[in-house]
Amino acid sequence: MIKGMIEAMRSVAFALGLLFVMLYVFGIAFVQLCEDSPCEDFFPDVPSAMHELLLNAALMDGLSNLVHPLKEQNLVLLFLLYAFIFLSALTVMNMLIGVICE
Repeated sequence: MIKGMIEAMRSVAFALGLLFVMLYVFGIAFVQLCEDSPCEDFFPDVPSAMHELLLNAALMDGLSNLVHPLKEQNLVLLFLLYAFIFLSALTVMNMLIGVICE
């Protein structure tokens, strides 16, 4: 049982590492695209953008708080957010759950 848990920890670490890289890349993209615009309140710098994306997009806690302002601002930002949601919440998080349940 311990051996299985140790092997699963490796897969969990890779899934969390992939999630961190995606948060970093999309955080940079949102900071650059929201510069000098009203959505800069959500994404003022990269660490804040990563935090906002983790809570509101990857974990889907208060997703509407992020979707509605981005929709009013620019459709490119909205589609970028949808791409992040698809990649993080629907793909990486399900991989993580699959590894844990295995």
